[in-house]
Amino acid sequence: MTTSTRGAHKVPAVLVLEDGRIFRGRAYGASGVTFGEAVFSTGMTGYQETLTDPSYHRQVVVMTAPHVGNTGVNDEDPESGRIWVAGYVVRDPARVSSNWRAQRSLEEELRHQGIVGISGIDTRALTRHLRERGAMRVGIFSGNSLPDEGTMLAEVRQAPEMQGADLSAEVATKETYVVPAIGEKRFTVAAVDLGIKGMTPHRMAERGIEVHVLPATATAEDVYAVNPDGVFFSNGPGDPATADGPVSVMKAVLERRTPLFGICFGNQILGRALGFGTYKLKYGHRGINQPVQDRTTGKVEVTAHNHGFAVDAPLEGATDTPYGRVEVSHVCLNDNVVEGLQLLDQPAFSVQYHPEAAAGPHDAAYLFDRFVQLMEGQRA
Repeated sequence: MTTSTRGAHKVPAVLVLEDGRIFRGRAYGASGVTFGEAVFSTGMTGYQETLTDPSYHRQVVVMTAPHVGNTGVNDEDPESGRIWVAGYVVRDPARVSSNWRAQRSLEEELRHQGIVGISGIDTRALTRHLRERGAMRVGIFSGNSLPDEGTMLAEVRQAPEMQGADLSAEVATKETYVVPAIGEKRFTVAAVDLGIKGMTPHRMAERGIEVHVLPATATAEDVYAVNPDGVFFSNGPGDPATADGPVSVMKAVLERRTPLFGICFGNQILGRALGFGTYKLKYGHRGINQPVQDRTTGKVEVTAHNHGFAVDAPLEGATDTPYGRVEVSHVCLNDNVVEGLQLLDQPAFSVQYHPEAAAGPHDAAYLFDRFVQLMEGQRA
């Protein structure tokens, strides 16, 4: 619940973690109460794209960069039609927006959309705590009359956990829509929306692809009704262990040997379809500065991430599956987490990160070209 309040920066606020640790600060954005999973993002820029990424649904995002909001907010950079984070945590919010593209301040946007936040706390200490103890449930309480600490902690512990959460249908489109190719149309792609960001179909459109974006509940019949040259599975929130529907569709695509590309949640869906398990990371990967090695080239990329789950697949050698051999194609250099899968006997691959570069970096843009090459090879 939220109530917009002018001068919210003067209103007291409290952040309560489910393990009992408490941080006191000031309200930022809307005043009220919110709950979610506490996670941290290491990006120093791109906060508007972060806020509007549907993969952050039901998460309270802690910004590790100390100063947030200096470039304000505009109407060109959002990755979806709304802010999806459940709450927002910053240390030093900008008092003034200073950018020629800014149309309003970040706090005004948070307040307008009813996003409860907190500022003025030691986000470095909070981040270190989450790194040591792991992502956990959290509540932000703001207002001039707050419950006692025991009551707030009890409310936090009653909030739903991320493990076991089936969320993709909550954030995905309800109706199919089409993003036309830019310039000459070369291919048609069916994109299963599990929480897709707006820049992703745009990156495909730039390469002459007409993208049919389908709801998360789409069936294999829906996918093939558009007569696709390739199929794409997007990023999204929640626990991949709950995504039986998308896994079933993925298996149908693999059986028909249609060129296939998945990112983030789509990588986990491919892992499940191939017979691998998934698991929850201690604190996940979030930000735009994660180092990943593409094992097919040996190149190290700086990449954008937003995931709290990963695929449990062997890092070395090829694994036999019902759809042919598969190997781990990308690995995170921080912790050896699987960051990509590649089938060796048919045109299908996936990565655990975000190659659409919104917000940056652009190191992984070649993956869209790799998808195009698969479709070209299949057509030939």
